[in-house]
Amino acid sequence: MTGVSLHRPLPLAEVPQWDLACDVAVVGFGAAGACAALAAREAGANVMLFERNAGSGGASGLSGGEIYVGGGSPVQRAAGFDDDVADFAAYLKAAGGPCVDVAKCDLYAREAVAHFAWLQAQGVPYRGNYLPGKHIEPTDDSTLIWSGSEAAAPYVDQARPAPRGHVVQHMGWGGGRTLMDRLEARVRAVGVDVRCNARVVSLVADGAAIVGLVVRMDNQLFHVRALGGVVLASGGFVMNEDMRRRYCPDTFRINDPIGDKDDGAGILMGMGAGGDAIHMEQFFTTCPWTIPESHAQGVFVNVAGQRFINEDCYHGRVSRTAVDQPGGRVYLLLDNARFQQPPDFARMTIAGTGDSWDEVEAELGMAAGTLSATMAVYNRHAADGHDPLFDKRPPMLVPLDQGPFVALELNFQTSYFSFFTLGGLATNTDGAVLDRGGAPVRGLYAAGRCTSGLPAWGHGYASGLSLADCTFFGRQAGAAAARHAAGHG
Repeated sequence: MTGVSLHRPLPLAEVPQWDLACDVAVVGFGAAGACAALAAREAGANVMLFERNAGSGGASGLSGGEIYVGGGSPVQRAAGFDDDVADFAAYLKAAGGPCVDVAKCDLYAREAVAHFAWLQAQGVPYRGNYLPGKHIEPTDDSTLIWSGSEAAAPYVDQARPAPRGHVVQHMGWGGGRTLMDRLEARVRAVGVDVRCNARVVSLVADGAAIVGLVVRMDNQLFHVRALGGVVLASGGFVMNEDMRRRYCPDTFRINDPIGDKDDGAGILMGMGAGGDAIHMEQFFTTCPWTIPESHAQGVFVNVAGQRFINEDCYHGRVSRTAVDQPGGRVYLLLDNARFQQPPDFARMTIAGTGDSWDEVEAELGMAAGTLSATMAVYNRHAADGHDPLFDKRPPMLVPLDQGPFVALELNFQTSYFSFFTLGGLATNTDGAVLDRGGAPVRGLYAAGRCTSGLPAWGHGYASGLSLADCTFFGRQAGAAAARHAAGHG
């Protein structure tokens, strides 16, 4: 007897009876699972959705509700931005870095505007206005923001920049709950059979094909037949310390994981069924140093007093590169004209002050002639509007020469470096889980953070990529599973 396990499917021969049946079974009721279920229903499939919590949400419900959309959305055009598909695709591929999935980037770039219209058709609301400036999230119900490194080097020279963050209409931060409320209402309205407080504990396999799953509900095991297969949409593994130590140990440099359950269960089930897990070392992190916005005109140095990035790029790219630096901390240098007290939740501290950069250098205990030389070079070139070392650009490139001066400490262990994992199951553009040879595992699909998708590289992340990936490729996975079911009908 094999028994029930996340690590290997239950053989069909060991299923005592089918307690429930459907065309497509979806695991997880975040945005990926909701969109997979909706797409499968649109294709005519009978769908069951299983969620371990008491209701919808997942990590999507905890998010800002921002979806990365380019290629000329109505909101972009109304704001005067002529963003074409080629530039959008080029940016997505550049942001994917060494982990990029070119086929996914090209497909999403072509279909993003239609996908945005589909989301609106599901009842997801957007005010439709543009909010200029540099923001982590809008504090009002604005829609369009700059949410990546589009206008910063090296990306600005690779693709014509445009703002692409489309935020759900919601006052203040945390619009992900509004997004999920609308998607949940639509899922229930179209007749998806939603089972909450239902923990999937195993897949079921007929040879190499996935044909169902085992679910624990009310302390009983239910065996569910899924004619078209299973869509895994159960999140990443940021809450699973064993998996993090095994696959993503650099996350232990920081201390504020973001997720719901996110214990990697879907990834483990997919791997047990023969799926390949890729880019498992990748993660996103950010410390909200761009609040207030004037701090983006500051300069970052490591413990040796050396710059390491152009500070005008996306806050997550800066933070992810910061965590690569030695010494457990970095410093954000500001002058009197740019400094404002950072928010308390960021847990940044003032580590040094002075009437000159030499004095700040001494207060930080750095070797004489290190930080002060860094700032002399920076200020000299910034005054000329040029950054020869990292290509920071105006309007964020300004001399920091109005004393007194301050160094804010961003400590990896004590400051608020939120993070989540990016690696997961390898999938194709239809959401089919791929084995190590690149062949689909029959009957198994996946979407969202249990896969490696559009947001594949932590150093190139942009806000909204995760929700773009899980909503669009959730739809792809649900539709593909429905087609598979129709072929078995």
